[in-house]
Amino acid sequence: MTNFADSLKKEIARVARKELREEIASLRKISVVQRSEIAALKKQLKAVQTQVSQLSKGQGRGEGEKVVVMPRAEQEPSAVKSRRKPGRKVVFTGERLKAQRARLGFTQEQMAKLLEVSSLSIWKWESGGASPRASRVPGILERMALGKRAAASQIAA
Repeated sequence: MTNFADSLKKEIARVARKELREEIASLRKISVVQRSEIAALKKQLKAVQTQVSQLSKGQGRGEGEKVVVMPRAEQEPSAVKSRRKPGRKVVFTGERLKAQRARLGFTQEQMAKLLEVSSLSIWKWESGGASPRASRVPGILERMALGKRAAASQIAA
């Protein structure tokens, strides 16, 4: 009886594997098709994003005016806007702060007085250990855009 039971189990397993193999093959085919469709969609998305960024930068001009997309939250002070190209967003970075401080010839303490923060904050921002609050960034960018004389007069005041 055990030979018959073993033979029956083996036959059931063989038939199950055969049926599963067919099911798995069809699932693999579907998976390959879906992956290729996903890859094509990703390429289309990347192309659309490139077009949107070009339009927002004003490079993809059609007839007439430049298209500049800038939400209200990203708008910057007028002093910073006037010194840059339209459609470009100025971002605060520690390297930029350090370069501006060097250009002005200021110490960290003098830059801290100009930006109305502590000299420790300046050090942390420049070293990348911290970044200013989002609410303070527009004011900081506006003061960083000042020339040497204007910055020196603000420190003296």
